[in-house]
Amino acid sequence: MRKVLIVGAGQSGLQLALTLQAEQYDVTLVSAQTPEQIRGGRVLSTQSMYYQALEIERRHGLGLWDDTAPHLTGLRVSVAGPDGERAIDWTAPLKDYALSIDQRVKMPAWMELFTERGGALVHRAFTVAELDDMAGDHDLVVVAAGKGELASLFERDPQRSPYTEPQRALSAAYVRGVPGDRDDSSAARFNALAGLGEVISYPGLTLDGACEILLLEGVPGGPLDAFGDRPEPQQQWDRMLGLLRRHCPWEHERFADAELTDDGATLAGAVTPQVSKPIGQLPSGRLVLGLGDSVVLNDPVTGQGANAACHAAQIYLDSIVKHGEHAFDWDWMQRTFDRYWDVAQHITSWANAALQPPPPHVLDIFGAAMQLPAVGERFADGFANPDDMTAWFLDPEASEAFIARCAAA
Repeated sequence: MRKVLIVGAGQSGLQLALTLQAEQYDVTLVSAQTPEQIRGGRVLSTQSMYYQALEIERRHGLGLWDDTAPHLTGLRVSVAGPDGERAIDWTAPLKDYALSIDQRVKMPAWMELFTERGGALVHRAFTVAELDDMAGDHDLVVVAAGKGELASLFERDPQRSPYTEPQRALSAAYVRGVPGDRDDSSAARFNALAGLGEVISYPGLTLDGACEILLLEGVPGGPLDAFGDRPEPQQQWDRMLGLLRRHCPWEHERFADAELTDDGATLAGAVTPQVSKPIGQLPSGRLVLGLGDSVVLNDPVTGQGANAACHAAQIYLDSIVKHGEHAFDWDWMQRTFDRYWDVAQHITSWANAALQPPPPHVLDIFGAAMQLPAVGERFADGFANPDDMTAWFLDPEASEAFIARCAAA
């Protein structure tokens, strides 16, 4: 039985651990926190998973929340005009529903499933030296931890990393008490505020039931960049409401009477988008393979983090199993990552483009979607199929041709 060590218990690390375990691998998983600590802590992320990623989870028996989580069934896009009101506003259905599960719900449940099935779970943060000591007892070491000392094992790839600092200041809150809407209560909402950033929200499942997740993406130095002091949850929520009142009043109407779901229901920070080289070398010379955020980290503006992690774990699983008893050498590691990059490059290109002011052809797409439902539907489906976003949404000529075909029809 081949032995695999996985460091990091987020979407990608846990998914890979559970699916390798089902293939009869001897898996040791390292998590910096226990399930109890995760459940009792602050929210870890915002996330929405679309139908292709959800199907991967279901295939492995890991889709545990289809019957309890709110179904996200559409997308509403609004673009503010010069007067501060919505100049563009339309809603499109998703081809199949999406889900957003609080990681304080999902990760502990998966960790407990892993241990129930006999997996070895280690609770502590590893240094590089400690990882090196443990690596010699395993056939393969995978690092799925995007923060801390271990992240330094993976060198930044400058050719694939156009940014060297965060492009958005992030603030998120999980709340309840948001009134329903006849037309789009189950839709994700994407609001573009010229020069300020984005206001994004969608229904989700948290520790004690349904909630609404709100994410402010603020251009650095702008009005939405207001959380550098890392306020306490209630103070952060009050501040977020004030920003909505001034800069996104139609969303303030929805959230004005909402309350935080719990004492840990807010998060503030920033992400520097970065692609890293996938192979790290320990002091002993042993090799480790990066997974998930440790090698491809994007801003959450396009909501692709959990989806990318899911696809990465599936690709790595397939590559490991297919490799059989052969050594997990440098060439195999690079080929495995390259297979993932075939998927991730589209996610990264779209996320990086979304952090820049929208070019004229993107505003043309959003405007056309108000009159041509097929345009909005294709954009909405791009959240499940990011490769299609690079095929038309990021291409002025392709998008113009598509809009023309829709208009002619």
